[in-house]
Amino acid sequence: MQLNDTAAIVTGGASGLGAATAAALAAKGAKVFAFDLPASIEGATAPEGVELVPVDVTDPEQVAAGVETAAGAGVPLRTVVSCAGIGPSMRILGRKGPHDLAFYAKVVQVNLVGTFNVMTLAAEKIAATEPLEHGQRGVVINTASIAAYDGQVGQAAYASSKGGVVGLTLPAARDLAQFGIRVLTIAPGIVETPMLATVSDEFRAGLAAGVPFPQRLGRPDEYAQLAVNLVEHDYLNGEVIRMDGALRMAPR
Repeated sequence: MQLNDTAAIVTGGASGLGAATAAALAAKGAKVFAFDLPASIEGATAPEGVELVPVDVTDPEQVAAGVETAAGAGVPLRTVVSCAGIGPSMRILGRKGPHDLAFYAKVVQVNLVGTFNVMTLAAEKIAATEPLEHGQRGVVINTASIAAYDGQVGQAAYASSKGGVVGLTLPAARDLAQFGIRVLTIAPGIVETPMLATVSDEFRAGLAAGVPFPQRLGRPDEYAQLAVNLVEHDYLNGEVIRMDGALRMAPR
Protein backbone atom coordinates (compact mmCIF):
# COMPACT_ATOMS: atom_id res chain seq x y z
CA MET A 1 0.00 0.00 0.00
CA GLN A 2 1.31 3.41 -0.92
CA LEU A 3 1.43 6.12 1.74
CA ASN A 4 1.54 9.14 -0.55
CA ASP A 5 -1.62 11.26 -0.42
CA THR A 6 -3.13 9.35 2.49
CA ALA A 7 -3.74 10.18 6.13
CA ALA A 8 -2.19 8.36 9.07
CA ILE A 9 -2.66 8.33 12.83
CA VAL A 10 0.25 7.70 15.20
CA THR A 11 -0.42 7.56 18.94
CA GLY A 12 2.34 8.52 21.33
CA GLY A 13 3.52 10.61 18.41
CA ALA A 14 5.30 13.42 20.25
CA SER A 15 8.37 11.40 21.24
CA GLY A 16 10.17 8.07 21.06
CA LEU A 17 8.82 5.37 18.76
CA GLY A 18 5.79 7.45 17.84
CA ALA A 19 7.72 10.55 16.82
CA ALA A 20 10.12 8.52 14.68
CA THR A 21 7.23 6.71 13.02
CA ALA A 22 5.27 9.90 12.38
CA ALA A 23 8.32 11.44 10.68
CA ALA A 24 8.92 8.31 8.59
CA LEU A 25 5.31 8.16 7.40
CA ALA A 26 5.35 11.88 6.56
CA ALA A 27 8.57 11.39 4.57
CA LYS A 28 6.65 8.88 2.46
CA GLY A 29 4.00 11.49 1.64
CA ALA A 30 1.38 10.75 4.30
CA LYS A 31 -0.42 13.48 6.22
CA VAL A 32 0.21 12.37 9.80
CA PHE A 33 -1.84 13.13 12.88
CA ALA A 34 0.31 12.46 15.94
CA PHE A 35 -1.83 11.90 19.04
CA ASP A 36 -0.29 12.49 22.46
CA LEU A 37 -0.99 13.98 25.87
CA PRO A 38 -0.97 17.80 26.03
CA ALA A 39 1.99 17.72 28.42
CA SER A 40 3.95 15.62 25.93
CA ILE A 41 3.04 17.85 23.00
CA GLU A 42 4.09 21.02 24.84
CA GLY A 43 7.55 21.92 23.60
CA ALA A 44 7.61 19.16 20.96
CA THR A 45 8.46 20.08 17.38
CA ALA A 46 6.57 18.36 14.59
CA PRO A 47 8.35 17.75 11.27
CA GLU A 48 6.74 18.80 8.01
CA GLY A 49 3.63 16.76 7.30
CA VAL A 50 2.95 15.95 10.96
CA GLU A 51 0.23 17.62 13.04
CA LEU A 52 0.36 17.16 16.80
CA VAL A 53 -3.12 16.50 18.23
CA PRO A 54 -3.80 16.46 22.00
CA VAL A 55 -5.44 13.08 22.67
CA ASP A 56 -5.47 10.86 25.75
CA VAL A 57 -5.96 7.32 24.41
CA THR A 58 -7.84 6.37 27.58
CA ASP A 59 -10.50 9.01 26.87
CA PRO A 60 -13.02 7.66 24.30
CA GLU A 61 -14.34 11.13 23.42
CA GLN A 62 -10.87 12.53 22.77
CA VAL A 63 -9.98 9.51 20.64
CA ALA A 64 -13.20 9.84 18.63
CA ALA A 65 -12.54 13.54 18.03
CA GLY A 66 -8.94 12.91 16.99
CA VAL A 67 -9.95 10.16 14.58
CA GLU A 68 -12.62 12.43 13.13
CA THR A 69 -9.96 15.09 12.51
CA ALA A 70 -7.68 12.62 10.72
CA ALA A 71 -10.54 11.18 8.66
CA GLY A 72 -11.54 14.68 7.55
CA ALA A 73 -8.11 15.65 6.27
CA GLY A 74 -9.16 15.58 2.61
CA VAL A 75 -7.20 12.39 1.85
CA PRO A 76 -8.23 8.85 2.81
CA LEU A 77 -7.27 7.58 6.25
CA ARG A 78 -5.28 4.40 5.56
CA THR A 79 -2.78 3.88 8.40
CA VAL A 80 -2.85 3.68 12.18
CA VAL A 81 0.23 3.02 14.32
CA SER A 82 -0.36 2.80 18.08
CA CYS A 83 2.77 3.59 20.08
CA ALA A 84 1.22 5.18 23.18
CA GLY A 85 2.06 3.24 26.30
CA ILE A 86 3.43 3.24 29.83
CA GLY A 87 5.81 0.81 31.50
CA PRO A 88 5.90 1.19 35.29
CA SER A 89 6.75 -1.81 37.46
CA MET A 90 5.43 -3.38 40.66
CA ARG A 91 5.70 -6.87 42.11
CA ILE A 92 2.60 -8.93 42.81
CA LEU A 93 3.85 -9.19 46.39
CA GLY A 94 6.42 -6.63 47.44
CA ARG A 95 7.84 -5.00 50.55
CA LYS A 96 4.82 -2.71 50.75
CA GLY A 97 2.32 -5.51 50.34
CA PRO A 98 0.22 -6.80 47.42
CA HIS A 99 0.11 -5.26 43.95
CA ASP A 100 -2.12 -2.19 43.80
CA LEU A 101 -5.18 -3.02 41.69
CA ALA A 102 -5.68 0.54 40.44
CA PHE A 103 -2.06 0.60 39.27
CA TYR A 104 -2.61 -2.67 37.37
CA ALA A 105 -5.84 -1.39 35.81
CA LYS A 106 -4.18 1.87 34.71
CA VAL A 107 -1.42 0.06 32.80
CA VAL A 108 -3.95 -2.19 31.06
CA GLN A 109 -6.22 0.79 30.35
CA VAL A 110 -3.46 2.72 28.56
CA ASN A 111 -1.59 -0.09 26.81
CA LEU A 112 -4.40 -2.45 25.86
CA VAL A 113 -7.78 -0.72 26.10
CA GLY A 114 -6.38 2.47 24.56
CA THR A 115 -4.87 0.50 21.70
CA PHE A 116 -8.14 -1.35 21.12
CA ASN A 117 -10.23 1.82 21.12
CA VAL A 118 -7.97 3.70 18.69
CA MET A 119 -7.97 0.70 16.34
CA THR A 120 -11.74 0.27 16.55
CA LEU A 121 -12.72 3.89 15.93
CA ALA A 122 -10.12 4.36 13.20
CA ALA A 123 -11.15 1.11 11.49
CA GLU A 124 -14.68 2.46 11.14
CA LYS A 125 -13.34 5.44 9.17
CA ILE A 126 -10.90 3.37 7.12
CA ALA A 127 -13.70 0.96 6.19
CA ALA A 128 -15.66 3.87 4.69
CA THR A 129 -12.88 4.75 2.20
CA GLU A 130 -12.76 3.66 -1.42
CA PRO A 131 -11.03 0.27 -1.77
CA LEU A 132 -7.69 -0.13 -3.50
CA GLU A 133 -6.48 -3.15 -5.49
CA HIS A 134 -7.77 -6.47 -4.07
CA GLY A 135 -10.17 -4.54 -1.85
CA GLN A 136 -7.45 -3.19 0.44
CA ARG A 137 -8.32 -0.10 2.45
CA GLY A 138 -5.69 0.22 5.16
CA VAL A 139 -3.52 -1.19 7.92
CA VAL A 140 -3.35 -0.99 11.71
CA ILE A 141 -0.02 -1.57 13.46
CA ASN A 142 -0.11 -2.01 17.22
CA THR A 143 2.84 -2.11 19.61
CA ALA A 144 3.41 -4.95 22.05
CA SER A 145 6.75 -5.83 23.66
CA ILE A 146 8.92 -8.87 24.13
CA ALA A 147 7.69 -8.60 27.73
CA ALA A 148 4.50 -10.17 26.36
CA TYR A 149 6.55 -13.38 26.13
CA ASP A 150 9.41 -12.82 28.59
CA GLY A 151 7.92 -10.64 31.33
CA GLN A 152 10.42 -9.95 34.09
CA VAL A 153 10.09 -9.53 37.83
CA GLY A 154 7.85 -6.53 38.48
CA GLN A 155 6.30 -6.59 35.00
CA ALA A 156 3.02 -8.37 35.77
CA ALA A 157 0.89 -5.40 34.70
CA TYR A 158 3.05 -4.43 31.74
CA ALA A 159 3.43 -7.98 30.43
CA SER A 160 -0.31 -8.58 30.84
CA SER A 161 -1.16 -5.48 28.83
CA LYS A 162 1.31 -6.28 26.06
CA GLY A 163 0.27 -9.94 26.03
CA GLY A 164 -3.24 -8.66 25.41
CA VAL A 165 -2.03 -6.69 22.39
CA VAL A 166 -0.39 -9.85 21.03
CA GLY A 167 -3.58 -11.84 21.59
CA LEU A 168 -5.64 -9.13 19.91
CA THR A 169 -3.68 -9.27 16.66
CA LEU A 170 -5.12 -12.33 14.92
CA PRO A 171 -8.79 -11.94 15.87
CA ALA A 172 -8.63 -8.26 14.92
CA ALA A 173 -7.12 -9.18 11.54
CA ARG A 174 -9.92 -11.71 11.03
CA ASP A 175 -12.64 -9.29 12.13
CA LEU A 176 -11.41 -6.53 9.81
CA ALA A 177 -10.52 -8.70 6.80
CA GLN A 178 -13.95 -8.18 5.22
CA PHE A 179 -13.23 -4.43 5.17
CA GLY A 180 -9.78 -4.79 3.58
CA ILE A 181 -7.94 -3.72 6.74
CA ARG A 182 -4.78 -5.56 7.79
CA VAL A 183 -3.71 -5.76 11.45
CA LEU A 184 -0.13 -6.32 12.58
CA THR A 185 1.84 -5.96 15.80
CA ILE A 186 5.46 -5.05 16.45
CA ALA A 187 7.01 -6.42 19.66
CA PRO A 188 10.16 -4.37 20.32
CA GLY A 189 12.97 -5.38 22.60
CA ILE A 190 14.99 -2.74 24.47
CA VAL A 191 14.83 0.45 22.46
CA GLU A 192 16.43 3.84 23.17
CA THR A 193 13.32 5.83 24.11
CA PRO A 194 12.58 8.54 26.70
CA MET A 195 11.75 5.72 29.14
CA LEU A 196 15.49 4.91 29.24
CA ALA A 197 16.65 8.51 29.40
CA THR A 198 16.99 8.49 33.18
CA VAL A 199 19.22 5.42 33.51
CA SER A 200 23.01 5.55 33.69
CA ASP A 201 25.33 4.77 30.79
CA GLU A 202 26.61 1.80 32.79
CA PHE A 203 23.11 0.36 33.17
CA ARG A 204 22.41 1.01 29.48
CA ALA A 205 25.59 -0.82 28.51
CA GLY A 206 24.53 -3.76 30.66
CA LEU A 207 21.21 -3.95 28.84
CA ALA A 208 22.94 -3.84 25.46
CA ALA A 209 25.35 -6.61 26.48
CA GLY A 210 22.43 -9.00 26.88
CA VAL A 211 21.37 -8.66 23.24
CA PRO A 212 22.82 -11.51 21.10
CA PHE A 213 23.26 -9.46 17.92
CA PRO A 214 23.61 -6.66 17.14
CA GLN A 215 24.84 -6.10 20.68
CA ARG A 216 23.29 -2.72 21.24
CA LEU A 217 19.93 -1.18 22.04
CA GLY A 218 17.37 -0.70 19.30
CA ARG A 219 16.65 2.73 17.85
CA PRO A 220 13.29 4.43 17.31
CA ASP A 221 14.11 4.94 13.63
CA GLU A 222 14.45 1.15 13.27
CA TYR A 223 10.96 0.70 14.66
CA ALA A 224 9.74 3.37 12.23
CA GLN A 225 11.47 1.66 9.32
CA LEU A 226 9.76 -1.62 10.21
CA ALA A 227 6.37 0.07 10.53
CA VAL A 228 6.72 1.60 7.05
CA ASN A 229 7.78 -1.78 5.65
CA LEU A 230 4.68 -3.42 7.15
CA VAL A 231 2.43 -0.78 5.63
CA GLU A 232 3.96 -1.30 2.21
CA HIS A 233 3.96 -5.13 2.34
CA ASP A 234 0.40 -6.01 1.35
CA TYR A 235 0.56 -9.73 2.18
CA LEU A 236 1.57 -9.36 5.82
CA ASN A 237 -1.45 -9.67 8.09
CA GLY A 238 -2.38 -11.07 11.50
CA GLU A 239 1.25 -11.43 12.58
CA VAL A 240 3.43 -10.27 15.48
CA ILE A 241 6.99 -9.33 14.53
CA ARG A 242 9.68 -9.25 17.22
CA MET A 243 12.28 -6.49 16.79
CA ASP A 244 14.76 -7.46 19.47
CA GLY A 245 18.15 -8.65 18.17
CA ALA A 246 17.18 -12.22 19.26
CA LEU A 247 16.95 -11.09 22.89
CA ARG A 248 15.14 -13.34 25.36
CA MET A 249 14.70 -11.59 28.69
CA ALA A 250 15.99 -13.16 31.92
CA PRO A 251 13.72 -13.27 34.99
CA ARG A 252 15.31 -10.04 36.27
